[in-house]
Amino acid sequence: MNMLIDRFMNNLTKEKVLEFANSKEVYLSEEELDFTYQFVKKNYKTILSNPSLLNMDLYKNKFSKENYIKINKIINEYYTKYHNIIKNAF
Repeated sequence: MNMLIDRFMNNLTKEKVLEFANSKEVYLSEEELDFTYQFVKKNYKTILSNPSLLNMDLYKNKFSKENYIKINKIINEYYTKYHNIIKNAF
């Protein structure tokens, strides 16, 4: 499973991040997009192996209030849906 995730992350582009965000009605500014892309690329293994380490309050100032709320909702939705699958991946 982790090879599949690694391959996906190696091919991740800002455009794909933006597409996903837009599909969830999160409209990122250029600064928000840059931060999100860099953060995910750098930290995905840590977050997937131990989701409790992700404290979004630390990054609240990186997003507009509206986007911060929406992103938290998406994170919680995906964690609830996929945590049993992902917890064994790393």
